Amino acid sequence: MTVFSKYVDRIAEKCEQNGLSKHAFSYALVTSAILALTVKVTIPYISNSPSQSQKGKSKNNKGVLTPSEIDGSDEDLKLAEAEKLLVEQQLKKKKSNKQMVEPGLNKEFMKQLTMLGKIMIPQAICYETGLLTVHTFCLISRTFLSIYVAALEGAIVKFIVRKDVKQFALVLLKWFGIAIPATFVNSMIRFLESKLALAFRTRLVRHSYRLYFKNQNYYRVSNLDGRIENADHRLTEDISVFASSVAHLYSSLTKPCFDLMLIGLALMRSSRKMKANILTGPALSVSVIALTAHILRIVSPKFGQLVSEEANRYGYLRHIHSRIITNAEEIAFYGGHKVEMQQLRQAYNRLVNQMNNIFSQKLWFVMLEQFFMKYVWSGTGMIMVSLPILTGAAGATESSSVITGANESNVSERTQYLTTARNLLISAADAIERLMSSYKEVVALAGYTYRVAGMMDVFEETAQGIYSKVTVAENDDMNGIIEFRDGKPIAKGRIIYTDDPGYMSISLKAVPVVTPNCDIVVPSLTLCIEPGVHLLITGPNGCGKSSLFRILSGLWPIYAGELHIPRPVEDKPCMFYIPQRPYMSIGSLCDQIIYPDTREDMKRKDIDENQLRDILKMVSLEHIAQRDSFDVVRDWKDILSGGEKQRMAVARLFYHKPKYALLDECTSAVSIDVESSIYESAKSMGITLLTITHRPTLWKYHTHILEFDGMGSWRFRKMDANEQQKEQFLQ
Repeated sequence: MTVFSKYVDRIAEKCEQNGLSKHAFSYALVTSAILALTVKVTIPYISNSPSQSQKGKSKNNKGVLTPSEIDGSDEDLKLAEAEKLLVEQQLKKKKSNKQMVEPGLNKEFMKQLTMLGKIMIPQAICYETGLLTVHTFCLISRTFLSIYVAALEGAIVKFIVRKDVKQFALVLLKWFGIAIPATFVNSMIRFLESKLALAFRTRLVRHSYRLYFKNQNYYRVSNLDGRIENADHRLTEDISVFASSVAHLYSSLTKPCFDLMLIGLALMRSSRKMKANILTGPALSVSVIALTAHILRIVSPKFGQLVSEEANRYGYLRHIHSRIITNAEEIAFYGGHKVEMQQLRQAYNRLVNQMNNIFSQKLWFVMLEQFFMKYVWSGTGMIMVSLPILTGAAGATESSSVITGANESNVSERTQYLTTARNLLISAADAIERLMSSYKEVVALAGYTYRVAGMMDVFEETAQGIYSKVTVAENDDMNGIIEFRDGKPIAKGRIIYTDDPGYMSISLKAVPVVTPNCDIVVPSLTLCIEPGVHLLITGPNGCGKSSLFRILSGLWPIYAGELHIPRPVEDKPCMFYIPQRPYMSIGSLCDQIIYPDTREDMKRKDIDENQLRDILKMVSLEHIAQRDSFDVVRDWKDILSGGEKQRMAVARLFYHKPKYALLDECTSAVSIDVESSIYESAKSMGITLLTITHRPTLWKYHTHILEFDGMGSWRFRKMDANEQQKEQFLQ
């Protein structure tokens, strides 16, 4: 900029030598800049007008490509089409959910903010109210210090005009002395704001975690409900931003209010000393501020909706990144990096478009806002300061032609008033500007409140069995199996727990097998599984084998019928599910075996390391205990092979010794000899097996068979002694 200004000065000097004045050159330069800006802004609107678009269409019909089509590659066009389809799907999803309210300054926002406020401040006397009290005291103290500093600066100027060195030095020492508590109070305000944000975040996180892990909500939210696509982002980023926004907004609203109230009283007192009307200036300022605030409120964009949509798109981008990290091996095997990169670019482009939209909306609004705050309000402040001098009785002394000591004193008093009033008006203007700017923060807070409160509402509903998900069929196609209320399926089935130790059977009475998107796999299933009835479940893919296990485990809702299961005992679960891909937790080798128990639970069950070694020996994993101790913490997900992970999951089964074992292809990566030993050991422990498998070698360990045909029909029967697996189940 320095080089450019020197270059302009040289051009101006040359123009002046040729007879063109510097003022004329400046006017020409400013006019050229304004004209260039106008052309730059209006050309895109003219190029996107309907007439231009129609011309472009006619050219396309003639087979002539437009410049944009020439520059854009096929991949970019595909991304644009994919983005358009994704936006249309989201709009349909929003329209289908009529109960969702757009974020903004409305009654719903106040209701949600009040609900979250009760979580952040649970009672009248707590840690957060203590922080708020101290924070408020610091804000008030800072306002009094600002007024006192303004008075000191006015006194300094007064004694400079009077040439009173002694009083000037004394007031200057006071000015330096007050700087120490003023800087400390400023630092305390920032410190307490950070502490307050952290305290609010801690309350919200703890409450959210309780809801998230209540009634297996962590599974229900991501699998049974479709309203929250990225719960991890809302539990971390959204809560953090919301808590920081609330804490900062408290300072942004409270301190300007204190400043305006106390500074207004100080200005009125100064006007009274000047023997002027104390109401004219404040009335003028209030009128101008109210008018400009009303104009800004009318033209203000809907920042709440914009910020909420930006957070949605940012969360979706993170969701895609996490999905790629989770499934990196599968993507690498398939060579699907092009597809994943396209999806990432698509999500990022949507985020960039939304951010550019917000930037464009802010451009003109901030320009209008700065015009009002910096120029209109400054001019109003000049009028306010000049009114007491121009209209006050003290101005009569100016008519005297002889300068006396009283006149000199009067000049210094007016100088002191002008300096003090100027400093106070600067503080007041800063307070009003922060108060007006906080409107945008309140609107942005509405977006964060909408996401955090909406997340907690979803957690509450899913904990009660109320789900909202896109269905694969219309409500009329359910044949009366599923009942809908307000567009949401109602789980009318019942789970009945039996406490009779002599009756430990599992029975289903007319229970339909329904997926989370309301796809009816089996219209009605009725069977009874007693202890010792080892059940083999067979059928083609997608027929409901794993779905039955999810219903028995209570993961999926029961939309009709009754499910009778034994009540779980504290130290011995009723059922234990082992999937094909076992989960390896964070912790030591001992933690992997006893999961989900803790070390305290293991001690309460009187199980020691020797018994754990015996369990590992039963699943042929004793070499791991010999290589590592039970207290060594490793990344077991990467250290153990696929077969070792499956055997570790079976070790958990032998540790917990449940009544029933739900085995879903849990030994597909285990050798046949080890697999046979595992099933023999499980039966010898009195564990009833419910197995999904395609291996013919496991048929001999079961007594009954449940056959699904994939069309909704099923057959439950007892197996023959020498029965072999049918050919269709080998597929």
